[in-house]
Amino acid sequence: MATRLGLSLPQGSQYAIGRDVPEVARAAEDIGYESLWVFERILYPEPATQGLYGIPGLAWPDSYRSVADPLVTLTLAASATDRARLGTSVLIAPLHVPFQLARTLASLDAASGGRVVAGFGTGWSLDEYAAASVAPFKRRGKVLDELIDVCHAVWGQDPVSYEGELTTIAPSVVGPKPARPIPILLPANSPRALRRLVDRADGWMPVATGAAALTEQWAKVREAAAEQGRERPVQSVLRANARYTPAAYDGTDRAPFHGNVAQIAEDLAAHAEVGVDEIIVEIAGSTRDAQELKDVAGQVYEAARAAGV
Repeated sequence: MATRLGLSLPQGSQYAIGRDVPEVARAAEDIGYESLWVFERILYPEPATQGLYGIPGLAWPDSYRSVADPLVTLTLAASATDRARLGTSVLIAPLHVPFQLARTLASLDAASGGRVVAGFGTGWSLDEYAAASVAPFKRRGKVLDELIDVCHAVWGQDPVSYEGELTTIAPSVVGPKPARPIPILLPANSPRALRRLVDRADGWMPVATGAAALTEQWAKVREAAAEQGRERPVQSVLRANARYTPAAYDGTDRAPFHGNVAQIAEDLAAHAEVGVDEIIVEIAGSTRDAQELKDVAGQVYEAARAAGV
């Protein structure tokens, strides 16, 4: 079975969001991409109090200076498409009030005919936490756990009721309901996160750092699932953060998914061989405008399929 391919939607400042998101979403669906994805970044600190991903000295990319709201972006895409699934990779759970986020995702799923995939994470930016989080950074895992609980409650049968640290829902009717159970995807960046993934999520959402690393990570996830007696399979959706260049990257230090169309397709094939179910191709951050994004997305799709993906 061929690996499914998804495409990240345009959210950066080089795009006219209201025009370009529906246009790119329609084009991606026509090309053959089976899913459309968004990420979350809410601010760009100046000066940054910590490095990118919490790594000291690692600069934030300029593309983070302006990132359109993920759920607004997905709503625009939903209105312009019929089949493609609509995913978040990822929403930073502690930046959202759990009840409100659960309701929004349910409404989007109902409106789109059951196409939402909810990827959640805990984030890493202390500045974003200081500006918008519902709890301190040190409690981020507990917030994610409560968000998952609240989602299951809100998406389930009425009357909905819940009592947690952040959320209290008196017995209530809460609608609309999702068109079908919304899949929840989580990363597994620590032993605790891996246990949460196996116990509570439908699938795993890693970021590509190379086929060898993915092979090792995927083996650990499956091993943990077996050890914990999980019976249902773990879905796997890999995020490939590409840095597209029109010309081939000819350095010996080429990172995965950095380079021209042929090199990106080569890396897609290598990662697909690991056995993941789906790969998200993120090229919107390195294309100049919607036309180039559509052109490159089409070329990458064709090259990947020709390479056996």
